[in-house]
Amino acid sequence: MNTESLAPTQQPDTSFETLTCADFSNTETAVVKAPLLEEIEAACEQACQSIAPAWPLDRAIAVNPHWCRIGRPVREVAARMAVLGDIRVFPSRSYVQQAWREGRIKPQDLHYALSVLPAAQAQALSAAQCIDALSTTASVSRLPLLIDVLDDDLARHTRLSWRQAITHQVSQTCASYFDENQADWQPARGAGLYAFWRDTLTHDHGIGVLMGVPDLGKWLNALPATRQDAERWALQRLGLPEPAWADYLEAVLLTVNGWASWCAYLGWQAGQEGRTDPHLRDLLAIRLAWGAILLECKDESVTRTAFNALQAHWRHAAERLTQVQEMLVVDEVWQVALEAGYQRQLAGKLTIAPGAGSVVSAAQAVEVQAAFCIDVRSEPLRRALEAVWPAIQTIGFAGFFGLPVAYTPLATTARRPQLPGLLAPTIEVTDNIRIAGTDSGTNQTELNNAARHARQRRFAWTEQWRSASRWPTSAFSFVEAAGVGYVSKLAHWLKPTTRARMSDDLAGLPPRYRPMCRPGLTGMDIDAKVALAVRVLHAMGLDRQLAPLVLLVGHGSQSNNNAQAAALDCGACCGQTGEVNARALAQLLNEPAVRHGLLSSGVNIPAKTAFVAALHNTTTDEIEGFDLDLLTPDARVRWEQVETAFTRAGDQVRRERAPSLGLNPRAVQDDLLTQLRRRANDGAQTRPEWGLAGNAAFIIAPRHRSHGRVLDGRSFLHDYDADQDTDGSVLELLMTAPMLVTHWINWQYHASSCDPVHLGSGNKVLHNVVGGHIGVFEGNGGDLRIGLSKQSLHDGERWVHEPLRLTVIIDAPSQAIERVIQQHAVVRQLIDNGWMHLWRFDAARLTRYDNGRWEPVGME
Repeated sequence: MNTESLAPTQQPDTSFETLTCADFSNTETAVVKAPLLEEIEAACEQACQSIAPAWPLDRAIAVNPHWCRIGRPVREVAARMAVLGDIRVFPSRSYVQQAWREGRIKPQDLHYALSVLPAAQAQALSAAQCIDALSTTASVSRLPLLIDVLDDDLARHTRLSWRQAITHQVSQTCASYFDENQADWQPARGAGLYAFWRDTLTHDHGIGVLMGVPDLGKWLNALPATRQDAERWALQRLGLPEPAWADYLEAVLLTVNGWASWCAYLGWQAGQEGRTDPHLRDLLAIRLAWGAILLECKDESVTRTAFNALQAHWRHAAERLTQVQEMLVVDEVWQVALEAGYQRQLAGKLTIAPGAGSVVSAAQAVEVQAAFCIDVRSEPLRRALEAVWPAIQTIGFAGFFGLPVAYTPLATTARRPQLPGLLAPTIEVTDNIRIAGTDSGTNQTELNNAARHARQRRFAWTEQWRSASRWPTSAFSFVEAAGVGYVSKLAHWLKPTTRARMSDDLAGLPPRYRPMCRPGLTGMDIDAKVALAVRVLHAMGLDRQLAPLVLLVGHGSQSNNNAQAAALDCGACCGQTGEVNARALAQLLNEPAVRHGLLSSGVNIPAKTAFVAALHNTTTDEIEGFDLDLLTPDARVRWEQVETAFTRAGDQVRRERAPSLGLNPRAVQDDLLTQLRRRANDGAQTRPEWGLAGNAAFIIAPRHRSHGRVLDGRSFLHDYDADQDTDGSVLELLMTAPMLVTHWINWQYHASSCDPVHLGSGNKVLHNVVGGHIGVFEGNGGDLRIGLSKQSLHDGERWVHEPLRLTVIIDAPSQAIERVIQQHAVVRQLIDNGWMHLWRFDAARLTRYDNGRWEPVGME
């Protein structure tokens, strides 16, 4: 298509200078040809596909906000984000300069970065030039949108810019439209988001004042009637070159990136169910329609000037992107140098010979095997456990324990996924009230029915209580009537307790039923259960040489008054704790019929082996066991032995963590634990724990590769034995599931650190929950915030998280790794485009993957 035909003065049918939106909805005055419609559709879809999803608060998982851009090299994405959205992808030069001055980055790290980056060599960059660049700011001007070039009022510094005001108005509209849990009066959503916004705007008498256009209302007849009209109006009237259409539309979406990410999540969920979702396209159309309104507020000369300015900028968008990409080579050099400083230390730890006593003697019997989530917070506890009790063997495995399940608590309809967000659940888990020593029968049925009715009665009363407290006319009388009970609740905020973690899944269930409420798989026949058990045991390496006691240790956090609490739980369980998965799997593997069925698959679980579910509280480093009343006497004795080891190991880890939390590591054992418990229950505590801050590496290897090494809680650890994976199927699973999950976690922390304004959620103290669970505002408006709060990354004086791309280290034959790379485009893109580093163990040395070759890791 000839891009010159898009210029407003060269259209054959009519002049776009005077064309209104009504003309585009009238097929008699403006016929849009089919090829042009296809090009508009393609541009809109391409822009929408660039937005990564953001999960809701109650299912929070870490997401790489650039996930949908991984098909491009990192530096190219960095240039696009800077030019289209003023978003920073690499660490700031001031941050790098501090790391350089403090010796965090050493000269050899800088020289290494210059030697491995072809772009740096092409520019003949020297170390001196890179160091000098740290004293300057990488200044990149964002390409303007229509609303920017129209906002030419001389008094605009005295009000919100049009960009800010529009973002605020669109955001408030989305908050109302998508809220299904918080507000008592719900909007009519039947006509869709675009129609709802259009109707809302006609009744909004305040937005014009905020924008300095008090008579805005009289121009609202320019609003495009439909989403399609808005898209066609923008892409035809703006006169932009066709190659720039998708980029312009992506820039438009970046002005409301938070809500765009929420709409992308709705589209992601719909896609898993075989549906499509229109909300992201509606949001794009809303932002485009604002241009139609604002054009009507300007006279013809201003409009012509604005079009000329806009076209002049975007006519050279491709050249501008290339220039910025070249300018950012030095920033990419420093990103690699920052990573090299960490990698040099990591390589040194992994290649030294293990110290005396660091590896359990082969002759020593393993009494307990403990499978932990690969989460970086498990690494210090695993190391401590192995040190205090050599008879325990720890194993790293994804925290959903291979169960693709959705969980529905007893007597509720609150079904939720318990697996990575990349996957869809295929198996159901529900609760069952079960007394130890009994199986089924009339008494069991009656007990379950009684528990359901009791919980439903309590929920009914809670709903009345909650509703009464929300009605404006009853708020004060409600507190007065609640009396001492309400004051007691407030007292916990004034003086935090030291109580243990409580499961929300048991809320409303009378205390007498709670110990007997057990989640388990439902709707599966014995063959399906056996097949599931075979897959899980093989993937975990537990289909042979089982210890008498096998622990399945999920993890969860503990905090109070924390909108982002789920982000501290297990990302592998879709923002839930690992309790449900661990308990369901333990129950499955303890089932006699399943064990009998496993024999036909060559898996023999000894009669004396018992599986026990447990939970690692990552805030306090305590371990909680479940369903202990179902254990045999021998298994119970072994559990009591491991509890002693947990106590000692937990104390060791708490002392390691204490300085980073401002606590005394030399405090008396009970006092230190009490302080951590109090932090966990403190409603004013903005930082109950550091979560996954500091994550930097993912090691897929037998435990002996990392056993005894102090990895500082920065490494995800997944056990893998290539000798037992002759067909490479387990490796393929690890590189296409856990590796992607750890990449998402790593890049959420990276993005939130490098650009906390656009890709972080700001100050946690100012958070207001939107829609009950959708997300947070910082304050009372602006865009929906995504990413991590500053308190999760910064200690008040300095950044705690280092923005390093993940270094993945695999102990497997090079051919097996390359086969996975070749067969999976996503894996290939992540590695070839620089979104992560890939290393492998090659005997006693480490090699790195570089464009199809394995090069020695040389960082000495």
